Amino acid sequence: MKITLSTARRVLFFVVGAVVFFGAGYWLGQAGLTINFQDSKPRVIISRELPPGKQELNFSLFWDVWDRLHRDYLEKEKLDNRALIYGAIKGMVAGAGDPYTTFLPPSEQKRTTEDLSGSFEGVGIQIGFKGTQLAVIAPLSGTPAEAAGLKAGDFILFIKDEKRGIEKGTVGIDLPTAVDAIRGPAGTEVKLTVSREGVPEPFEVTVTRAKIDVPSVELSFVGEGESTAHLKLLRFGESTNKEWDTKVSEILKKPGIKGVILDVRNNPGGFLNGAVYFASEFVRSGTIVMQENSEGNRQNFTATGKARLTNFPTIVLMNKGSASASEIVAGALRDLRGAKLIGEATFGKGTIQEAQELLGGAGLHITTARWLTPNGTWVNEKGLEPDIKVEDKADTEEDEQLQKAIEEINK
Repeated sequence: MKITLSTARRVLFFVVGAVVFFGAGYWLGQAGLTINFQDSKPRVIISRELPPGKQELNFSLFWDVWDRLHRDYLEKEKLDNRALIYGAIKGMVAGAGDPYTTFLPPSEQKRTTEDLSGSFEGVGIQIGFKGTQLAVIAPLSGTPAEAAGLKAGDFILFIKDEKRGIEKGTVGIDLPTAVDAIRGPAGTEVKLTVSREGVPEPFEVTVTRAKIDVPSVELSFVGEGESTAHLKLLRFGESTNKEWDTKVSEILKKPGIKGVILDVRNNPGGFLNGAVYFASEFVRSGTIVMQENSEGNRQNFTATGKARLTNFPTIVLMNKGSASASEIVAGALRDLRGAKLIGEATFGKGTIQEAQELLGGAGLHITTARWLTPNGTWVNEKGLEPDIKVEDKADTEEDEQLQKAIEEINK
């Protein structure tokens, strides 16, 4: 049987998800805790007995803290054993020291599904980490975050939501907690204290949340005689492939097209197979991206798409809001097609996370590999450097990066 990339991903997703769930149950079992899922609702059974052959494991500190909480905490009646166990799992995962490896209780896992659908309520930014500091990867186009002036690369120092009683610094914060604090119902406000390169002091930005409906792909025709296709890949989501196919068909139907500008500016990334799909439109064959696991073993993901745009000269626009899967696409087009990259250095997220579903509606995002460009470059924390560096000046209405790309297409 031929295993396609999408099939492999589904198989890996299911198998690894099962292993991780049982692994989590195993760890809890050693601590004397069992989560029994019945009708998808966790029921907590507490036992301090260790299984045979595991008597050497010492969980005395765990139980000491557990007992002190139940004995000394002021409002004992408010202690929720399920919440304590979820907190223990989150702490275990946080002990890996990787901000992108996180455990998501059911409510947080539900939000990640909403994100992929492209419709949710919030401010409209993708956040991640630069080193250990929470940062804006990219404000999404047409959202309250963009309107409020948040920019890719801004560091978020403090989150305040007066109505919800949230006043939270971001030192040591994990990604789901940060997302939960920033997101909220449409019409409500959140205040973010940010620091920005070139600005001497941190400053506060107030953002009014709204319902966010994010398109995946936009197309316009620019340049002399509208002979250049400006194809904006804004995100990777559930509907992206369908939207992409529609826009590519429009390009192919229009006569006199001289070239394509693929714009991945402020695209925060997404699924690996999405990156392979879109890059494959521009190359007929070759390795799009290499995945390297903890043992150093590499898996090559080769071009699998329709290759409908291979005959057009291609330029890639990128900036520091281009991350993850969008960096994969840009790197592949430069290495395999010699496409010029124009704009600014990208964000530099060079690791791959598996989104694994656990029983009871919880989830685990776990870093399983690093990714490398076809030439073997690892962009983590460094980003891809542009071939032609062009700053998009904030004090002008002109899109300097786009104008430069049009010039290059017409050479």
